[in-house]
Amino acid sequence: MIVADLAYNVALSATPALLTEDTIVLLAGAALILYGFVPARYARERDFVLLFALGLVAILVLPLMAARAFVGDFDASVDVYSWAALAPQTSGILSLLGVSNTLHPVAGSTAPGITFVPQNLGIPVTVVITTACSGIYSFGIFASAFVAFILTEYGRPTRRLWALLGLGFLASYVANVLRMVVIVLVGYYTDSNQTDLQNMLVAHSYAGWLIFLGWVALFWGILLRFLPVEKGAGTAPGAKETKRREAGCGVCGEALTPAVPAVRCGCGAMHHRACLEKEGRCPRCGAPWSREKAAPAGS
Repeated sequence: MIVADLAYNVALSATPALLTEDTIVLLAGAALILYGFVPARYARERDFVLLFALGLVAILVLPLMAARAFVGDFDASVDVYSWAALAPQTSGILSLLGVSNTLHPVAGSTAPGITFVPQNLGIPVTVVITTACSGIYSFGIFASAFVAFILTEYGRPTRRLWALLGLGFLASYVANVLRMVVIVLVGYYTDSNQTDLQNMLVAHSYAGWLIFLGWVALFWGILLRFLPVEKGAGTAPGAKETKRREAGCGVCGEALTPAVPAVRCGCGAMHHRACLEKEGRCPRCGAPWSREKAAPAGS
């Protein structure tokens, strides 16, 4: 993967410098290389990082490569996303809301522009939707993190989880379009000769992040509220044992608290000291109990 990216830059790209997409590919390649060196007790974290990195490649890099191959231009800008999935939708919603606007190319830029006339300004204003303000990267990060979380925490996602995944992607996309609509509406209704478009610039700088973070907080709050029920209802082999081990003592299943002495087995499993002494061996890896080898839970 790393070699392929570097070869692409040298052979096909007019700018061999490492850009955002190159960084994503290189990080994914590094995650693949280091995957086998991570201890088994960090398997969940290891899997999440790998799936997250591969998700970024699948969402942010591969579609761009496919689009470039389709148009026959391997230097085509990421702005193709704005042309296809953001600017036309934003322009259409603004028209439905009564804001007359025009979608058009911008001289000297590969990004689309939306021109409108603010009510209190009287002169045309053009908003250029470049890669930096398209929201594609925030969408990719959200989608990759969500997929990695689902596949790491739930080995066999149910139809309900996949439906929630699709709903999350759709809602994230809609939130991104509405973000651009809000920015234009702020400029259309509030800016004048006195404000000199400062209101729209403030909305561009802060409203987008507030909308995106508010959406992510709401979605993950709902997700974490309802997914544990689905997880507990699963019938995958070992699911009950895994849940019990993650919830507390690997022997009795009760919660681990500072009031009850606990130890960590060499495999990473946590147990009450008294439970492990009574059991005689770790139920996770089968290693015999040894007072000398066991490490305190806090170490």
